[in-house]
Amino acid sequence: MKLAFIGGGVMAESIIGGVLATGLTPPQDIGVGEPIAVRRDYLTQTHGIKAFAANADAIDGADLVILAVKPQALSEVLISVGDAMAETQTLASIVAGATMDTLLGGLNGQDAVIRIMPNTPAQIGAGMSVWTATGAVSQSMRDAVGDILRTLGDEVYVPDEKLIDMSTALSASGPAYVFLFIEALIDAGVYLGMARDMARRLALQTVLGSTQLVQETGKHPAELKDMVTSPGGTTIAALRVMESEGFRAAVLDGVIAAYNKSQELGKK
Repeated sequence: MKLAFIGGGVMAESIIGGVLATGLTPPQDIGVGEPIAVRRDYLTQTHGIKAFAANADAIDGADLVILAVKPQALSEVLISVGDAMAETQTLASIVAGATMDTLLGGLNGQDAVIRIMPNTPAQIGAGMSVWTATGAVSQSMRDAVGDILRTLGDEVYVPDEKLIDMSTALSASGPAYVFLFIEALIDAGVYLGMARDMARRLALQTVLGSTQLVQETGKHPAELKDMVTSPGGTTIAALRVMESEGFRAAVLDGVIAAYNKSQELGKK
């Protein structure tokens, strides 16, 4: 499959790296439309792909065109993409907040459109991508997109677009919540008198190991939490303070705020 990327930023490069590493697409079948010359040179030298200043040149001959631009540039980019795309081509977007209506409205009649919401751990093949597609997208293209997204980590197809906004709040923004928690754990260790590098090592392995334990045992997080929490012990003392300080409510309210913002962005 021939791929075109509009925008050659971090997420586009993550997908490029994934498909090249797994052999899904050879470098000569990947083109990138990227306005910054230094970035074009980097992509061609690093990955052996083709990079163009004009989006139309990148799109020419591609089966799948992937929009990977900043939300504020979307309107202008859609015009150039819509003018250059053929009816046989499929458009996929990883632009945050860009709804199907926005994407379809910016094109010249193309109706084979896919909306994808990845997250930043995709950069190391540990991402979570949630996506949906219009009815005009063929099954073979859906299968191919699923293969591409699995090079970035896990993927979930959803039939209802409203789940994309929910996923934006939970999994796309989620790494920032986890990073904040990790940072707080490290700072707590430092406050207690631990060297920062040691606190960092302990915090990272604790979060990683806890995640793997949930995955591999299949047990509910609450059950695993109870297994750590001895009567009258240190863990329940910490949990009591966290609950009284609104830890759980803060996480819930934060995710809901991200969801509301995602919907707001989609209406612009």
